Amino acid sequence: MFGKNIRTERIIDRRTGNAVIVPMDHGISIGPVDGIIDMKKTVNAVSDGGATAVLMQKGIIPYGHRTEGHDVGLILHMSASTSIGSTSNTKVLVATVEEAIKLGADAVSIHVNLGADSEPQMLSDFGKVSRDCSEWGMPLLVMAYARGPTVKNQFDPDTVAHCARVATELGADLIKVSYTGDIDSFKRVVRGALAPVLIAGGPKMDSDMDILNMVHDSIEAGGKGVSIGRNIFQHKSPKAMTQAISGIVVKGLSVKEAAKLLK
Repeated sequence: MFGKNIRTERIIDRRTGNAVIVPMDHGISIGPVDGIIDMKKTVNAVSDGGATAVLMQKGIIPYGHRTEGHDVGLILHMSASTSIGSTSNTKVLVATVEEAIKLGADAVSIHVNLGADSEPQMLSDFGKVSRDCSEWGMPLLVMAYARGPTVKNQFDPDTVAHCARVATELGADLIKVSYTGDIDSFKRVVRGALAPVLIAGGPKMDSDMDILNMVHDSIEAGGKGVSIGRNIFQHKSPKAMTQAISGIVVKGLSVKEAAKLLK
């Protein structure tokens, strides 16, 4: 566990224990969208903005991580599916913990969609990855969502709480879930999860204030940070947006104070 603790410190803010993670694995699911073409530029921008870690697939690491003196934690994402196919809710493993170690990653992540037809296989894969992470002392971030034919509302607080608890039950060190929309309901998610909970950013939002308010409220509810991709790397200034979000998550700024960093 000592090795896992050391690595965890590389992807969080050591003083607060909070995290500002910027996932950039979207190329495999939706293609080379704006913000993840020049990977070095984007990684450097979010690093300068105060991100504690970036997250990407194994083949992208050589194209963008830790360049020009910048330093930021690295999380290797091990799950994949594409929007081209008809099984996008089915996430399959495309990497191993051993590969993550060879690539110099500080942590690994997987994506599990509860409610999908392939849920049993994803849970089985989760169990294997969790065992490997324990064996190698590698922190595990789990993105746990409710998506599939049985899911009526993926943002329902009880459903999100269930997703978070499943992640803890199977060995996640950090959990990424959807925000439930208000402080009181998200408090229930955090309380039931036990392990540290981060919020997802979701689709690209129209309003910066909507993002900052969501981040602020999640921290008020006891969340330990964010894992936000498109709302950072597709922002007109990824560096400034990272600074604003990091200001709330790590420095305890108000939404109004954080918003000033965007001007």
